[in-house]
Amino acid sequence: MTETASLITAGLTAVAALLAVLAALLLAGRAARAAGIGQRLGRRLSIEESLQLDGRRRLLLLRCDDRRLLLVTGGTQELMLGWLPPEGQPPRLPETGR
Repeated sequence: MTETASLITAGLTAVAALLAVLAALLLAGRAARAAGIGQRLGRRLSIEESLQLDGRRRLLLLRCDDRRLLLVTGGTQELMLGWLPPEGQPPRLPETGR
């Protein structure tokens, strides 16, 4: 009988240890995702920032490769405000045609 009890105790200990390791992995994965670690490689498109303008419209700053785009969504239509210059480069003024 003591041999059966020790086998049951060993089995329960192993199952408890397995559950503890799985829980630790799950928590570490969630913490890494929340910290921005482990993002998928090769991802080209992301939303950098989002700003609610009113009840329906939202201003989005999108990043595609190394370029950034301002976009207004909601309302009757989506509106592309334009591509922003690369970071560290001054904005270019539109030409007046003079």
